[in-house]
Amino acid sequence: MNKTLEREVDQLHAEICAGLADPKRILILYELATGPRNVTELAHSLNLSQPLVSRHLKVLRDRGMVMATRQGAAVEYQLADKRLIEALDILRAVLHDTLSRRAELVSAFEA
Repeated sequence: MNKTLEREVDQLHAEICAGLADPKRILILYELATGPRNVTELAHSLNLSQPLVSRHLKVLRDRGMVMATRQGAAVEYQLADKRLIEALDILRAVLHDTLSRRAELVSAFEA
């Protein structure tokens, strides 16, 4: 395997994949795709506790997936790169297609 590719895959796994390992973090990213939010707003819209959202935001921030900006007493979060949502949408489409193919196979065996 190409050494550059191998290093890039290692970095991808270490940072981005680890950041996306929890479905709640993915939901936070989708929520931030609609615009900047503070922790309280995210917790309310996702029906999660504020401490939980804060912990997830720290993981996303540490991996460079979200940016934090102080707005008075609050901290506002936004996506660091809109392409994250494009990548997530592609992954969701792949998952949908895979599940559809599996369902078709199950249906074929049941017939």
